[in-house]
Amino acid sequence: MHISIGLIGGKVYIMSENKKLVVNLSEKLCDEFDKALEIDNKDRNEFVKEAITRYIEEKKRLARMDLMKKGYIEMSKINLEISELGVCNELDQLMEYEARLSESDYLDDDGGEKRRYILC
Repeated sequence: MHISIGLIGGKVYIMSENKKLVVNLSEKLCDEFDKALEIDNKDRNEFVKEAITRYIEEKKRLARMDLMKKGYIEMSKINLEISELGVCNELDQLMEYEARLSESDYLDDDGGEKRRYILC
């Protein structure tokens, strides 16, 4: 661990900037790792920091995607309920309209008596 000592406002602060990470690799994997680093012109620390950063970013991205997926599923259920309410309402109105049509009263041409028309 790398430790820095700082003086702020007359007080001494000890701050940890870096931590040491030990990773056990097989000799074969370590050799391949070193060859790949040589090709990419990177040192071990730089590579590991970059790999860990990418891993964390990918985990966060996957978590956001999962959260969005859950949100879309939840909204689809709500949208389905809303659309079904609309269909039920329109169906009720249609049935009421057809009922009024099937037994509606119209004025007769000769004398004003009402006549019932039944639609089949």
